[in-house]
Amino acid sequence: MASILLSGFSINGVAFVTAVAIFTLAEVILDPLILKIALTSVPALRGGVALVTTLVGLIVTDVFSNGLTITGLSTWILATLIVWLAAVIAIIVLPLIVFKKTLEKAKNN
Repeated sequence: MASILLSGFSINGVAFVTAVAIFTLAEVILDPLILKIALTSVPALRGGVALVTTLVGLIVTDVFSNGLTITGLSTWILATLIVWLAAVIAIIVLPLIVFKKTLEKAKNN
């Protein structure tokens, strides 16, 4: 989505899987760490932890992957917001789809 909307954001189709794996790993490792730092240092930042984690995940992915390229400060900011928003939507929508199919199976049995 970000690569469609932002000219300074590109992801190579072949390296997409590698970039997603690196980003996901960075998110899984960094989220608890950044959350702990935010809660102990500045509790008011708790709401922004997901955005910071997404930004750091994108930075790590950009550094360790040849498949992701982000150029320009505005692209970094917008890419962070787009990726974060896509993750929020996925967190909300995917369980609804999974539970809907599970409920339909339970009704049919």
